[in-house]
Parts: sequence; C-alpha cells; structure tokens
Amino acid sequence: MKRVSAFVTALFVSAVLMAQTYTPTAENLKARQEFRENKFGLFIHWGPFSIPADGEWVMNNRNIKYKNYKRLMDFFNPTEFNAEQWVSMAKNAGMKYITLITRHHDGFSMWDTKFSDYNIMHSPYKKDIVKLMADECHKQGIQLFLYYSLLDWGRDDYPHETGKTGQGTGRTGKGDYASYLQFMKNQLTELLTNYGTIGGIWFDGHWDQTQPEGAGDRTSRIDWKYEEIYGLIHKLQPQVLIGNNHHMTPFAGEDFQMFEKDLPGENKSGLSFQEASLQLPVETCETMNNSWGFNITDTTYKSVKQLIHYLVKGAGRDVNFLLNVGPMPNGKIQAEFIDTLKKIGQWMQTNGETIYNTRGNIYTAKDWGTITKKNKIMYVHILQNPTQPTNIFIPDIKGKIKSAINRADKKPIKFKQIPTGIFIYFDGVQLDDIDTIVELDIK
Repeated sequence: MKRVSAFVTALFVSAVLMAQTYTPTAENLKARQEFRENKFGLFIHWGPFSIPADGEWVMNNRNIKYKNYKRLMDFFNPTEFNAEQWVSMAKNAGMKYITLITRHHDGFSMWDTKFSDYNIMHSPYKKDIVKLMADECHKQGIQLFLYYSLLDWGRDDYPHETGKTGQGTGRTGKGDYASYLQFMKNQLTELLTNYGTIGGIWFDGHWDQTQPEGAGDRTSRIDWKYEEIYGLIHKLQPQVLIGNNHHMTPFAGEDFQMFEKDLPGENKSGLSFQEASLQLPVETCETMNNSWGFNITDTTYKSVKQLIHYLVKGAGRDVNFLLNVGPMPNGKIQAEFIDTLKKIGQWMQTNGETIYNTRGNIYTAKDWGTITKKNKIMYVHILQNPTQPTNIFIPDIKGKIKSAINRADKKPIKFKQIPTGIFIYFDGVQLDDIDTIVELDIK
C-alpha cells in the first residue's frame, strides 16, 4: 500500500509541474477535432437519487439529512439495467458518445472505488456500473465521457461552509479542502486507470462556490487547484478532453466548453452569460422533459421536432448536442425517451450527413433556420417557413454555386446568384414539416 501511495504522490507532483506549462498533446488535439465532428451524444443522469423519483437534486431540495439519504444505497438494486441495450439505443439514435454520471452531488459513486464506502458495490446490486458501461462502449465503438461532481452534499471535508447548496444535510464540522482534493484525485485516478480509454471528464459544481450566473464577479470562494486536477488527468490519459460546467469562459487546461440548456447566444435558462469559445469545441446539454434525473411527475416532454431542431441549430453554431435521459431506479429507460430517440435516429439515418463532420458558424442563424457546411457542399436547413413564402436570401456567398437540390427528393431547386448573395426559390416545393434541406454545391 505504501508503494502505491508513493507512486500516486509522484504522479501528482509530476502532474502539477506539467499543468504549469500545459500545452495539448497531438492526441488531445486530435480528440478535440473528433469530438467537434461527433455532434451528438447521450447524457445519463442516474443513481440512488432516482429512487424518490423527484429529480437528481432531491437531497438538496428537500433538505434530507445525509445520514438518512444514504439509506437509499441499501435498496438501489437496478436489476433491469442492461448496458448493451443502453449503448445500442444511443448508437441507433445516431449518437457518437455517452456522458455517464459517475458521482453526482449526493456523493454516491457508481463504480468500485476504494476511497468511499458510499458506492455501488455496497448496494444490493454489487456490480460496477462504470465498468459495465465502459466495456460495452468500447465493444460498440462509442466514446465514453465521465461526469464527476466537484461538490459533495455529504462529505464533511468538502468546503460546505462557503457553498451555496447542501446546507440542509446536517453537516456541522469544518471543511478541509486539502483532504477533499486528495479524495477527488484518488477517485479520478481510479476512473482513468481501471476503465480503458476515456473520451473526457465532465466536471460540474464549480458554481457552488461563486456568485450566481450574471453577477459581475464570479470569482470562486475557494481555490479548486485545477492546475493539479487537470494536470493529473492529462498525465494519466493525455487525449482525455476536460470540460467544466462553470458557466464561464473556459479556464486554462480545459479542452472543450459547455453550455447548459442553451445554445450559444441564447440565455433562456439564465445560466449562459458567457461567450462561445472560438478556439475550443463547444457542447450544449439539454433534457427531454424538464428534469435531469428521473421525475415521475414531469411529463413535459419535448417533441421529436423540437429536439431535431435543437440538434440542427447546434450544428449550425458548430456546437455538439448532449441530450439527456434519466433512467428509472430499476435500470429501465422510460418508453417516452426510447421512442423519441428511435425517431431521432431514423431522421439521422437519412440526414446525418448534413450534421456529422460539418462546420457551423457559416452565417448567423436566421428565423427560417441555419446552415452547415462540409467541404464544397453547403446544407441550408429550412426549419421554419420563410417570412417571404417563395424565397430566402443568403448574403455573401463565397464561390460560384453550381447547383441547388432538395435533399429529400434530389430534385433541382431554383436559385439566383448575384454579387451580394443568393436567392433560393421555393415555388412548387413541398416544405418538410421538420427540416427542408437544400444542398448547394459550390465551385
């Protein structure tokens, strides 16, 4: 055990030194590019918090004492969980990666960790969920990202005195961040050592130690020592992409930026005051209803059309779309989610070429839709009937347009190119209810 501790200590020291001068490796830069091209992923919020069926924040929202909340572990027994079915569902939906909750704010670890007794191996289920998912993702060729909470509503050593959440869980002691930091490093080392190649680490919870989103000063009340955490991760697996859901401009050492429930340029959630990075890949995450974790009363389901539009608009902004499911405590995913993903997958089978491996930010999104581009092909996505029923105008086209066709039936679309742009005409064209895609072939 002493030799293991010495190795881990040496690894941490090396990681700190590397973080001070960190530049992305060739593997990391390649992973960033692949991530940018993947466009579509599955988010999975699941754990003992699924049992009360009231969302993943139930412990905080109901001010449940930690000693009582921990009893959920004793009857978390997801006998209907099937990793093969979950990964196949994501793959058939056209998703290229999965982001799995490994430890949420309630502190429960979904893997065989040696650094906390509050984990899946001490539940009646006694199987390592992260391993089962990692093995199946590797088998089916789906990238696995691991969500990891930076905050903890139960541990005494987390600096809870300065945190905004988890104040009703019964802690009375004083936090000790040095101890908590070591705990996180130990767990991250396990996750990046025991489960094969990992696509990324998805951090959450930084906002617990800041003023609310939109405040003039969102400086953290504690020093998270990200140079140590990020340095460790990049040392263990250099290709791993690091993202942090802090709702701010990316910090040094981060490899992608994330938005929560908003596309860049929007702020419907009140969480997205930040500008989108022009250097790093960008991702936005969203729910299928209004809840991340399983919520038995939340039946406000987004339609297939709404979610496809979210995906398309994201691609038009060069943004990945991470769509969430909150499985039931028994391990099943509810029928509404499965049905929606199946229908999105059918649409992606036909139209995925206009999404995957494309570049966005070609033009500012318009009321009628957006544009993606791949090499010399520009895909014009008409998501809403144009205000001028017979045509749209796209300014500042670079290059001569050779042809315009309706992707649905491969028939020519009338167009007129002038020095200031191009008119596309829809006389006699049956517009698709979800997305009319016009392919422009540019010389």
